Amino acid sequence: MKRVATILILLAVVPFATSCGKKQSSYYWKSMEVTVSAYNSVSWQTDSLHNLAAWGDTLKPGMKTVAVSADLLEKGLTYNTPVKIEGLKGVYLVKDKMHPRWRNKIDVYMGKDVKRAREWGRKKLSIRFPALRDTLIQVSD
Repeated sequence: MKRVATILILLAVVPFATSCGKKQSSYYWKSMEVTVSAYNSVSWQTDSLHNLAAWGDTLKPGMKTVAVSADLLEKGLTYNTPVKIEGLKGVYLVKDKMHPRWRNKIDVYMGKDVKRAREWGRKKLSIRFPALRDTLIQVSD
């Protein structure tokens, strides 16, 4: 019964919503506060394949990429998700994953510039990334 009611409401609402003149995107920029640190592609910070990211991308200095903790993967920060970071210019792409021990954290890739990464340190910052809007209308009994 719930499914039939949901379908009927969608059949009534969708034509109205699409005829209103403004097309609504199915995505919005979601914000959250995370711990942001930095990392480098040097052997003593990673493993022997220090330029190879988790999904097989080869990292090169100058790339705007981030590594994310596993809990953020579950929140929508998956492979190639664009991320805007408070205080940094441009858009970064999720290209790497962090060790499972980390929570609510991203690492900004800073090539081989260890000094810059150390100067960056660790900060609590706001990030934004595109998230899918809820598209189903919930109907209660």
